[in-house]
This record gives sequence, structure tokens and C-alpha cells, in this order.
Amino acid sequence: MHDDVRRRIGIEVSLGHAEAVKLCNVDAIAAYPITPQTHIVEHLSELCADGEIDAAYVPVESEHSAMSACIGMSATGCRTFTATSSQGLALMHEVLFIASGMRFPIVMTVVNRALSAPLNIWGDQSDIMANRDIGWIQLFGNNGQECYDLTPMCFKIAEDHRVLLPTILNIDGFTVSHVVEPIETLTREDVDGFLPPYEPVLRLDVDKPAMFGAVGHPDVYTEVKKVLDDTLIASRTVIDEVFEEFGQRFGRTYKAVEEYRTEDADTIVFTIGGTIGEIAHVSVDALRAEGHKVGQVLLRVWRPFPYDDIRRVLDGRKCVVVYDRALSFGGPGGPVASEIRAAMYGRPGAPPIHSIVAALGGRDIRWRHIVDQVKQAQIRALEGPFPPYEMVGVRQ
Repeated sequence: MHDDVRRRIGIEVSLGHAEAVKLCNVDAIAAYPITPQTHIVEHLSELCADGEIDAAYVPVESEHSAMSACIGMSATGCRTFTATSSQGLALMHEVLFIASGMRFPIVMTVVNRALSAPLNIWGDQSDIMANRDIGWIQLFGNNGQECYDLTPMCFKIAEDHRVLLPTILNIDGFTVSHVVEPIETLTREDVDGFLPPYEPVLRLDVDKPAMFGAVGHPDVYTEVKKVLDDTLIASRTVIDEVFEEFGQRFGRTYKAVEEYRTEDADTIVFTIGGTIGEIAHVSVDALRAEGHKVGQVLLRVWRPFPYDDIRRVLDGRKCVVVYDRALSFGGPGGPVASEIRAAMYGRPGAPPIHSIVAALGGRDIRWRHIVDQVKQAQIRALEGPFPPYEMVGVRQ
């Protein structure tokens, strides 16, 4: 694909995302293919083999090795990328904490997919929700254009010297990753002007030997973890700055919490990710056409969690319906709904929050389902407390 002219093209989202990675001048990629992430790393391997990316491409034998290699390459000062999904992310779990603890700004795309058992290759968000507390910045791209645009932004956020944290870009498996969409591309000059070369603060250097990742005895471990959390929370400032700069340069503005038709809404449909997020737009329009004051709030930044934004948009509403594509087993139901409840706890006049778990393992959810579920939630909100959660569409 030509990189010298902006154009609007139809392209599979996974391939478009790989093209965006190409423009980011990555130095090193390590990856192990797993459905539905495969098309991303396959296309990157082609781009490296064809000389379109001047990067080391390391095919490894597992996802644990992929992240281990990324940590090593990032430690030497390389701009580093990888991608994974589902069981692959689970296999990485041990090493993910090392990347954040050592403050390596690796960028990883997670194409969200269900976890076994039973074996299921279709999409939901169980994989990333099981990894919410790994100390990484975590963003969601909801369609092809967002995945393309957020790619250089992820590198810029991660590598900012006020941050220096690994960053995950989440893409819903299949329903986003494998769909052909129109994407407005950027030029290499565009990205070069937006994303400067990575300048590591510390890096492995054979001429200046140093120890990285030494033992953290009890007298320092707590302090290191507190600094990591403080830095992750403070990264929100940089995220907002990068979103703002991208909007000014290219005319597409992003926010941590995005709103649709919420100005006078009594009821809010709260979504995360592209599958439910995109069809919820249609549901909100349909409910508006019937006279219901309904709006949508879409969460783009999952970590650091934007508490103040959530409170600003939900204060004063009469009913909030939160959709999760993952289940916190034996706990509060949907993990996103749990966070929303925590954010609103103790607020005067906090709205009742209804947690709906849906679309697990690729199960269909359609706009008419959301319309019906929101209407039912509006009635139940007047009758009394909601149950901890509702899993819709379960055959008895």
C-alpha cells in the first residue's frame, strides 16, 4: 500500500491495523499466531520480508516467549510490538507484570476472544477482563478507523517519558478484526510528524553494563508498586493530550468516555468494545424514534479507569444499563458494571445500574435485543433494586 498519499480504502481491519503499525517505524516484532489475531502478525511478517518494515521479526514458539522476547528487545531501546488473543494472552500472563513493572513501553494488540473450556474461537472480552490488573494502559478500538488511528497514539502514549508503560489496544475478534471497512489512511509523513523516534530513558548497553529487573526485597517492593499505580493513573493526562493532538492534526477526535445522544437522556446504555457498541447506536436511534430519552456512553479507556468522567456523564440519570461480554465468576457479574457501580457508590441520587452479560463466545446480539432489554430495565428501575446481574439469552 502506498504511504505517500492519504486515501480512503476498503481493507480488512486486521490488515489495516498492520499497515498502521508499519507507519510507526517499529524496530522489533515478536509474535505467535493465534485465531483471530493471526492476520495481523501474518501481514506484518510479509511487510518485514518485503522490506517495507525495517524491523526484526521474531517468530517464537509460544505467547510466553513472544512477550519475553518483547521485554528483552524493549530493554535494548527498541520500539516493540506484538499481538495476541485469548489463550495466548492467558499464557503471557506471568510475563505481562514484568513488562509493566520494568516500565517497558511495548504496544500489544489483543484481538478479544473467549477462553476455553469449552473450546471457543469466537469473540468476547473474557481474555482482557482476566488481565485487567496487570499494570498496562488498556484502550479499546471499536471499528477499523479507530483501530488504525489508535495505533500511533498507543506508541506515543506508552513512550512519553511521563508514562513509560506498556499499552494494549483491544479489538473485538471477528466482528471487528475480520470485517472489511473503509479506512482513511495516514501518510508516512503524517505519522513521522506525530510520532517522534523512541528515546528510552534507560536501556541495556554493552558499553555501560547495568542490572535490570533486580530482586525487590520487602523494603522496596511496596514502593515500586505504588509508583506503578500512581504513574498509570497519571497517564490519563498524557492520553488526553495525545487524543487532542491527533484530533487537531487529522480531524478525528477521541475521548476516554464518549457520548451519543446523551444530552437529555434519562436512560444510558453503557458499552465497551465494537460489537455491542456499534449496534447500540442503532438501538438508541430506534428507542429515540419511539420517544424514549435514551443515550449511549462508550468506554474507550479501560485502564486507567476514568472515574471522574463516568460520574460526570451518569450523575442525574434515572437508569443505566451496562453491557459486558465477560463474566466475573462467583462475583458481581459483569466486570465493567462492577467498576461503574464502584464509581457511583455513595453518590447522592446515583442511578440504578443494571448489569447485562451478553454475546459470550460469539453469541449473536442484535439491536432489537438491546431495545427490548432497555425497555424492561426502565420498568424494573421503578420497581426496586436490580439483581446483581442478568445473563440474557440463556436456554433453560
